[in-house]
Amino acid sequence: MMSVEKIMEFLPHRYPFLLVDRVLEFEPAKFISAVKNVTFNEAFFQGHFPEKKIMPGVLIVEAIAQAGGVLLFNSIEDAGKKFAVLSKIEECRFKRMVTPGDQLRIEVQWVRMKGPVCHMSGKALVDGEVAVEGEIYATVLERSEILAKG
Repeated sequence: MMSVEKIMEFLPHRYPFLLVDRVLEFEPAKFISAVKNVTFNEAFFQGHFPEKKIMPGVLIVEAIAQAGGVLLFNSIEDAGKKFAVLSKIEECRFKRMVTPGDQLRIEVQWVRMKGPVCHMSGKALVDGEVAVEGEIYATVLERSEILAKG
């Protein structure tokens, strides 16, 4: 298991954009399982939508990508010198609404790493039912290059 404090060592995201609360299990370059507790007081629920609170699908995809980022940073050498960006989303399907009180179980499978690009397959489930699934790609960059561009 990995707490949110440990997750923040790998991801640059912070409240309100950190969308992974806990890592349940992972195996480097294989898979990760994480959770996001969806609460009524999430900032996005103020406008999406006031009469029927629904977690935006793009944020669920982002939660999958963030879990994939934790997997990626625990699978590469010199992770502290790297920065990863989401570079592609494919075959994304939205199958179920996510509302306050739901707990997203995020599962990401490592597909392959080719050069600086990592391909992963992910899904977010609520009570065992798929809410979102798709293929994500992250490109790994040198942190020094990103910071130099300001």
